[in-house]
Amino acid sequence: MNRTALSIAVCAGIFSVFEFSRVTAQPKTITPDLAALASARKLTLVNRAAAPLVDGERKGVRLTERPGEGIAFLPEIEFSSGTIELDIRGKDVAQQSFVGVAFHGNDATTYDAIYFRPFNFRVPDPVSRTHAVQYHSLPLYTWQKLRAEQPGKYEQSVNPVPDPNTWFHVRVVIANGKASVFAGGSAVPSLSMNLLGDRKNGLIGLWVGNNSGGDFANLAVTFMP
Repeated sequence: MNRTALSIAVCAGIFSVFEFSRVTAQPKTITPDLAALASARKLTLVNRAAAPLVDGERKGVRLTERPGEGIAFLPEIEFSSGTIELDIRGKDVAQQSFVGVAFHGNDATTYDAIYFRPFNFRVPDPVSRTHAVQYHSLPLYTWQKLRAEQPGKYEQSVNPVPDPNTWFHVRVVIANGKASVFAGGSAVPSLSMNLLGDRKNGLIGLWVGNNSGGDFANLAVTFMP
């Protein structure tokens, strides 16, 4: 092979490697069938029971109400950065509707979570409205600690304001040590903050708070390379 042909071959090889890397680095999206997972009892449940749920075109899962926090961890998913999207439904009952998603989870007591208080979506009190969406990172950074020490930084109101008794869409973007929370298809986040936990990856779970149940459907997880 002469020098010119060799140069062409080397360049072609480099280009092929670049193209392969570029293609394989594309985001990957999965859409777990929550109803099927609940039916097959493949969710790892913490302090809750789960039942498959079909509501019109939505297929998902319903978590029961109980004292204390509860989680349904998804099987065989390790999530680091990317996007978590889903539909959530709580109810407009004070202190009995805390619904959201956990991520970077190790176990029942060690995870980050972003959750909503639907009973605060349309409450007349303006201060309570700023407690509509919340981030916390357990076990060190509880919502009580964050509200007391850094009020307004890790919880805010939700815009556009959802109906507290119906389904609303949530998109959580996690990248570069930060999380942004979007509701109802808005291009502007309702809440954006630096993550506090030292974990870089972990389990994803459906999360409910004290004395709360909740409905979850249309989950889609996009993994960033």
